[in-house]
Amino acid sequence: MTSRVARRALRAMAAPMLTGKSTQSGFTYLFVLMLIALIGMGLAAAGTLWSTDVKRAREVELLFIGDQYRQAIRSYYELEPNQPRLPQSIDDLLEDHRRPTIVRHLRRAYRDPFTGEAFALILAPNSQGISGVHSQSSGRPFKIAGFSAVDKAFAEAVTYADWQFVFVPPAPDNACPAATPTPTVPAP
Repeated sequence: MTSRVARRALRAMAAPMLTGKSTQSGFTYLFVLMLIALIGMGLAAAGTLWSTDVKRAREVELLFIGDQYRQAIRSYYELEPNQPRLPQSIDDLLEDHRRPTIVRHLRRAYRDPFTGEAFALILAPNSQGISGVHSQSSGRPFKIAGFSAVDKAFAEAVTYADWQFVFVPPAPDNACPAATPTPTVPAP
């Protein structure tokens, strides 16, 4: 009798329990999981592409703003041809009081598009003022070629901080015109 009970118990364990549910419900669950994984991979690829586009747009903005600073410093320097000098601060570029009317060489003090902070100032070698600006970002640039002639040195830059927008004043003319002797008029 014990063997009969044991056989029935073994058959009961081997037979599937009837719950009324379909046996294919696991496949739907797997399909949904794979669909979520594919959507996640697509969103990750789109996010990478979006961040690359944002970084390239910031590079373009940095090149524009840096050139604005360079042009403003040149404009400030060339305003007084008899006494050219470099600005002492960014405020000098915003409001130049050397003339009876205020001259604005720069519309506003731009912020660095990568750090959101003010640009670092580059002082002239002779410490007579500001000769340029540069970013403080240590990021690696995407753009490595195709720069304008004035920015061609940026091709070797390792970081955005190496993109230095500098106005180089022309060398002063030390050459004096040759002194022409004044004709002497013989005394009568």
